Amino acid sequence: MNKNTKIVLTMLALGMVLSCKESAESREEALNYSLAESADSTSVISSSAAVENKNSNRKFVRTADVKFKVKNVAKSTYAIEDATTKFGGFVTYTNLQSNIHSEDRTKVSQDSTLVTTKYKVDNNITIRVPNTKMDTVIKTIAKQIHFLDYRIIKADDVSLQMLSNELAQKRSNSSEKRLANAIDSKGKKLNQVVKAEETLDAKKEQNDASKLQNLSLQDQVNFSTLTLNIYQDESIKQEMVANEKSINAYRPNIGLQIWDSVKTGWFILEHIISFIVVLWPFALIGFLGFLGYKKFFK
Repeated sequence: MNKNTKIVLTMLALGMVLSCKESAESREEALNYSLAESADSTSVISSSAAVENKNSNRKFVRTADVKFKVKNVAKSTYAIEDATTKFGGFVTYTNLQSNIHSEDRTKVSQDSTLVTTKYKVDNNITIRVPNTKMDTVIKTIAKQIHFLDYRIIKADDVSLQMLSNELAQKRSNSSEKRLANAIDSKGKKLNQVVKAEETLDAKKEQNDASKLQNLSLQDQVNFSTLTLNIYQDESIKQEMVANEKSINAYRPNIGLQIWDSVKTGWFILEHIISFIVVLWPFALIGFLGFLGYKKFFK
């Protein structure tokens, strides 16, 4: 092996090593970019508003409103529903649908047409998850994000409202007891008893309303509400459909049309002859009148 051959082989080996190194670096960069993109989506969609402070006595009603693009709406919907169930939540509303933007028909043959449909798939989902799992669910959902449009997270403090309802309920309970005792001990006349009973019913109704309102607030505190609007890029669907036959395809040939015309003409002639025969009484009267006229003038 001469000196030039060795140099060429050495350069080829060196080029292969550098090429493999660059390929590995590009793959590593792509992987790092993908991981960074996923981490960025998770950090963007998450929020400290979804984190519960165990040492706090405050009561928060947490809600989230998120809109983002995914690669496949149907698959992301299944993933979101599975994550909701996994963390003890439930789906209260989902509306998966395809919105057609345009539909073009191109005739490719005598009996076939190519139908091209452009459409977008989206889904509006409302889920409720345990308050302590809200941030976890949001981070799990973030894995489906391809592009984030917006995310709105609210944490409304309802501590004072719940306390106010509890105090109102206690006052109503105390008032009910005093009113009931007054009815039993002092209510003598019928009209007084009726009015007192009506007042007692109103107090009970106020008490029930305060209790139900507190139960509703407590439910909202325990289970956060997430409203998700997901969509994907516009899709195109093409399918070949059969053409419907034109009415001209069922027209008879020229020979049959001529024969039908001959028969139609014959039928018209028959009708004319029949019509003339129907008029025979008038012809007879006219003939007799003509004979009488000639005989009278002669």
